[in-house]
Amino acid sequence: MPPPETMYCAQQINIPPELPDILKQFTKAAIKTQPRDVLQWATDYFSALSKDQDLPVKERLKMPVATQKTDTGLTPGLLKILHKQFAPKEIITKEELLQKWKDLCLPIEQLDTILALGNFSENINWMQFSALGCSALGGTITSALKHACEILTEDPEGGAAQIPFDTFQSLYTYLAHLDGEIPKEQIDSFLHSLEEECQGGMVQPSKFTSLHSAEKSE
Repeated sequence: MPPPETMYCAQQINIPPELPDILKQFTKAAIKTQPRDVLQWATDYFSALSKDQDLPVKERLKMPVATQKTDTGLTPGLLKILHKQFAPKEIITKEELLQKWKDLCLPIEQLDTILALGNFSENINWMQFSALGCSALGGTITSALKHACEILTEDPEGGAAQIPFDTFQSLYTYLAHLDGEIPKEQIDSFLHSLEEECQGGMVQPSKFTSLHSAEKSE
């Protein structure tokens, strides 16, 4: 005959005082991020929490468009999560990136495509990878740079999405050279004109999109 199950009364159960808040924050984070694989994401969440690292959490809940496929791959919100995790480093390893990519349940085929486009080795320049990630989101260089501003900016959401001119220059030059069809003279002319338009050394999408449109119409 099996022994009776142990019975506990409320006085015998010791609940750590921080546990309710930890579970509450975890639940809110899961709702905002909407991970496709909750268990894999939860592993990364609590691992980052225990190491005092940036958590893999979107800033706000974005409902998917009704016509959108379930497996959409990389999104601006997910790329921003990766940027928060890797921004403190200039160079990351392919192994580190692969692990964080898997934690967000992103398709490995898309990662392989971006790595191949950038001809990355084991050590990866994060800002260059991020630029190609933005390119995967936007299609054109202008769209990619707009995404980059929105991901890299320290402005509040809905603000001007400004980033330093030096950062913009580095991203634009990298993407333009990879494109291979933009003459160096055109790159230099565009950057020179944009720098003159900048206020306080900061670039925002409205400035470079209008300038780019003006140059194309000439």
